[in-house]
Amino acid sequence: MDNRTTTDKIIVHCTATPEGREVTGREIDCWHRKAGYSGIGYHYVVHLDGRVEKGRDERRIGAHTVGQNHCSVGVCYVGGCDAAMKPKDTRTAAQKVALIKLLKELKQRYPAAVIYGHRDFARKACPSFDAKEEYKEL
Repeated sequence: MDNRTTTDKIIVHCTATPEGREVTGREIDCWHRKAGYSGIGYHYVVHLDGRVEKGRDERRIGAHTVGQNHCSVGVCYVGGCDAAMKPKDTRTAAQKVALIKLLKELKQRYPAAVIYGHRDFARKACPSFDAKEEYKEL
């Protein structure tokens, strides 16, 4: 894996799992390895209780958004679907607080980075809310 040389984007994702179902970084790592990645593609995972788990080393190029991995940090929250697997903003209050805190920390490290949602680069609902709009003031 190569190190990123520039970081001008922070891209928010969801695990696309049902509301209330916890997912571990290890599970995501397994999913991504089965998909042919070298390991978890996200740099951070935000759990239902607001705990932030480190994924891929932040200095490394991620594997989360086609065409944008070389210049971005990938942040993923657990959830993003309702019980019928339809897109839904399922962020818990703890996840909302943790995401803002993490995104502010990342913006301190990468002040020129713009925050986007995965949906801004792919024909997907992910992260099931408008991250670019919600976090534009960070």
